[in-house]
Amino acid sequence: MAIPHAAPGMPVDLRQGADSSTGAKTTALVKNDRFEAIRLMVPRGHEVCHSHQIESMITVQCLEGRVAFTADGDTRELSEGHWLFLPGGVPHTIAGLENAVVLLTVLFD
Repeated sequence: MAIPHAAPGMPVDLRQGADSSTGAKTTALVKNDRFEAIRLMVPRGHEVCHSHQIESMITVQCLEGRVAFTADGDTRELSEGHWLFLPGGVPHTIAGLENAVVLLTVLFD
């Protein structure tokens, strides 16, 4: 069983071990017509969102571990506590340098 969608005012534990008994991986926490929040599990050596792009602005916050975030050919390392935003329409890739947990938010126009 995955993390349930969050209800307004409901705390959600985003840590990697928070639901280890369920085997849950990437989980959509909230999605509506203006906003989406996704807890993204990024295993070491694995790429997610390979050359992916969407028209909406995104934010990426590394909660645990380390990832390499590449946008427009420029790669930055994000470790625990690091955050970035990206305007819409920019191709990007997230790769695990260590097992990592990332909070990805999408702000729809």
